[in-house]
Amino acid sequence: MSAQSATPITSLTPSQKIQLSKLEKRLRRHVGQAIAQYNMIEDGDKIMVCLSGGKDSYALLAILMLLKESAPIHFDIVAVNLDQKQPGFPEHILPEYLDALGIEYKIAQEDTYSIVKDKIPEGKTTCSLCSRLRRAILYKVAAEIGATKIALGHHRDDMVETLMLNMFYGGKLKSMPAKLVSDNGEHVVIRPLAFCKEAELIQYAQLKAFPIIPCNLCGSQPNLQRQNIKKMLQDWNVNHPGRIESMFTAIRNVVPSHLCDSELFDFKGINADSGIINGGDTAFDDEPIIATQLTNNGNFEDNSKATFSLSNSLNVIEIK
Repeated sequence: MSAQSATPITSLTPSQKIQLSKLEKRLRRHVGQAIAQYNMIEDGDKIMVCLSGGKDSYALLAILMLLKESAPIHFDIVAVNLDQKQPGFPEHILPEYLDALGIEYKIAQEDTYSIVKDKIPEGKTTCSLCSRLRRAILYKVAAEIGATKIALGHHRDDMVETLMLNMFYGGKLKSMPAKLVSDNGEHVVIRPLAFCKEAELIQYAQLKAFPIIPCNLCGSQPNLQRQNIKKMLQDWNVNHPGRIESMFTAIRNVVPSHLCDSELFDFKGINADSGIINGGDTAFDDEPIIATQLTNNGNFEDNSKATFSLSNSLNVIEIK
């Protein structure tokens, strides 16, 4: 069963079907671009897609399945869900959905819910402990199934939010990496949705009618710092369209010589003979506005990149 035929769209109107086709093509292009730029997927990889039951991980799985169909390289996909034994968790939804897709999957069952409720006082944020427990279990599963990459469903907005969280609360200029070795040093973690906007993923989930499973453990906590940052960014986006795109572009265009981290740049070694570095110091001038092309769908893109690859080869896969 193909990825496209696994999700019935007969209930959509003709205009909605056209909308879905265009949106899916755009998401495939963004995912293909991220995969190529960071060499996320290579021939022979076994990709463990972490499926939470939320819109982002459903979209990640769907797009990777579509790319697998058209890619001239071979890679396998295994969907993995962690059942954390939250009260009322609908255990049947994901197995039924994944059986309908005809994809290999594994449901890991660990009662992290009880651990979190026991260790975290009522009213305190549960996310930190919950995520640590979840990561440890998923790393264990990745080793058991022989996965070469762990794919997470974080998108562009998540990465910008993390940047702001670390700046405001952590004192670090740090975001989510598109690709990095896991914190236990044993796995390569990738985020193929790195170039995808959350608004488009929400729209995609609605059109595809994914069976969303809410997180009842922490999703209802009203004062999470991330939720506050998300609201701030959404307000900015309404009042200043394009700001989030510009911030994400900044994450990809770091200039260490114009920051203050002496570990990243040799400031001590600068002298009158060093020459002009990255345009030099323009502190007394008005900062120029860097012209970045804004496409019709609201994305900042470099249109010179017409093809994207799934491996080191330049001609592995083309996405028009």
